Amino acid sequence: MSIDSAVVLAAGEGQRLRPLTKYRPKPMLPAANRPILEYVFDALIDAGIDDLHVVVGYEGDRVQNHFGPTYRNRTITYHTQEKQLGSGHALLQARDALDGDFLVVNGDEVVDTETIVAVVDAHSAEDICTLAIVESAEAPMYGAVTLDGSTVTELIEKPGTGSYRLLNAGVYAFGPSFFSTVENVERTDGELGLTEGISAVIDRGGHVRGVTANGLHSEVTYPWDLTALASTLLADGRVDEPETTPGVYVADSASIADTADLYGPVVIGSDTVVEPGAVVGPDVAVGPNTSVEAGAVVRRSVLDTDTRVGANATVVDSITGQGAEIEAGATAPGGPADVRVSDRVHENERLGCVLADRARLGGGATVSPGLLVGPGADIAAGVTLRRNVDENAEVQG
Repeated sequence: MSIDSAVVLAAGEGQRLRPLTKYRPKPMLPAANRPILEYVFDALIDAGIDDLHVVVGYEGDRVQNHFGPTYRNRTITYHTQEKQLGSGHALLQARDALDGDFLVVNGDEVVDTETIVAVVDAHSAEDICTLAIVESAEAPMYGAVTLDGSTVTELIEKPGTGSYRLLNAGVYAFGPSFFSTVENVERTDGELGLTEGISAVIDRGGHVRGVTANGLHSEVTYPWDLTALASTLLADGRVDEPETTPGVYVADSASIADTADLYGPVVIGSDTVVEPGAVVGPDVAVGPNTSVEAGAVVRRSVLDTDTRVGANATVVDSITGQGAEIEAGATAPGGPADVRVSDRVHENERLGCVLADRARLGGGATVSPGLLVGPGADIAAGVTLRRNVDENAEVQG
């Protein structure tokens, strides 16, 4: 079946990714050194999708201001979900703009073109829904699927335990009748879920087809997932910058000192400066207009746009927001560490620190592994930080 239209669900906040999502939606976080959502758009366009519909909500202006009305000469139509009332509710915002069968993808998960093509090719007129499935040991932690041949018999949302190995990959094709189904499902905690709509189709005997895909499936749920995703994308060479030596990708406008060392896989964004004696990589994504000053060391980290890493600073297993500043001699050592996200502690995660937008780590300061520093926070020079820091807080020595 030919499908020309896709709805990209990009309205969510991503609370478990705080403080990085304090002022931007989850799909605009960096996958390597450009937003996750760019990878989603590229996969759709490369699969032959020309009609892009994007549902925005939380900090939706960040999406619209970044992409504007077109991307790669394809028109983007924006639809606003005023209140975040679930993925099914988000889909309904695009209902009046669609005609015929259509795709739905999550805007916060990098997906392969091959997976999208597989779903489009498998979808037929008798299918109310076709969804992509990947084999994963993490299926019990996310969305598990059971199959009878190619027919989906059950969707189980986060079962937690069990021998489930098939994971819902978040790529769907729907017939137009699905809209009336999803709008009439029972809400859970006030939200209208997409998977609940699919389960309703199954319960009433409608046909839901499953397609097993072998492509990349990314679940960015917590901050440390961003470094893991960057490592995967870099290893696959899925970046725009030219490859200067094997595994090393450097933008033409970047400036790399002759005595700086870049260890692949690593990507250096546009207008970035890496000074003499600095060591960057492996598994590092450096965003545009960033500086890594003389003698600094950065490993297994994601540095977002406008970050500054001062001379002789050390940054390992860490993520910085836009405009973050790590001053000379400061240290963010790597994990593993126990990380407190909201009211839950995650044990033995590979996280040095998160330094959110415009936060500053003063000269000679040290961050204990696994800490989250909020936007605009200011950590004074020489401090040894042992706790999470709220937005705009000041920590003195």
